[in-house]
Amino acid sequence: MKYGESAFDIIYLAFALVCGAIMLKKAHTRTGRLMGVSAIVLGLGDAFHLVPRVLNYFTEADLTAWLGIGKLVTSVTMTAFYVLLYYVCLGFYGREEKKPVTCAVWALAVVRTALCLFPQNGWLTNESPLLWSVLRNIPFIALGALLIVLWFRPRLTRERLRLTWLWMLLSFAFYIPVALFAGLWPMLGMLMLPKTVCYMIMLWTFTRYVTEES
Repeated sequence: MKYGESAFDIIYLAFALVCGAIMLKKAHTRTGRLMGVSAIVLGLGDAFHLVPRVLNYFTEADLTAWLGIGKLVTSVTMTAFYVLLYYVCLGFYGREEKKPVTCAVWALAVVRTALCLFPQNGWLTNESPLLWSVLRNIPFIALGALLIVLWFRPRLTRERLRLTWLWMLLSFAFYIPVALFAGLWPMLGMLMLPKTVCYMIMLWTFTRYVTEES
């Protein structure tokens, strides 16, 4: 299992970073560049968690603190990823920015990030109490739900990227049980694999859009 999971993690990280690099090189619009930045943010952020996880399989060193800190970094960068997707949505569909919605997106992101920074999360021991797992994920799930709605409403106005809302919805469907209950039932961690596949599909559709538009 460790070889299969490690190979998958490495492939995913390489895929995200390569997609981001391609989009940044090919993009001629702000929206295309934001797509590229979102891929880089996602890949680099996840690397802080996945690289120590892979190393933990093959070394005897105590990487407990690094695994926990990696989860912290990933939690923050995943939040930033969804904020970027808000602006990608606006640019892709040519919609005007509405101040109440923008304020809601940023408020949820700030609250989520602030909650992640509390020491009660137990990052250094890589053992987060269930209460804090729930607390820090409430604004994140709310942010995800808001983004899903924003991508869902105009989906029929353009053929490309029309399923982005679905990949987000599925990623959260796989993520929520892991985030809340993996400490009680470790096997739930396997749901992170299909969650990651959803991200890869999303990044692939972004990359195709940018390269075809260039």
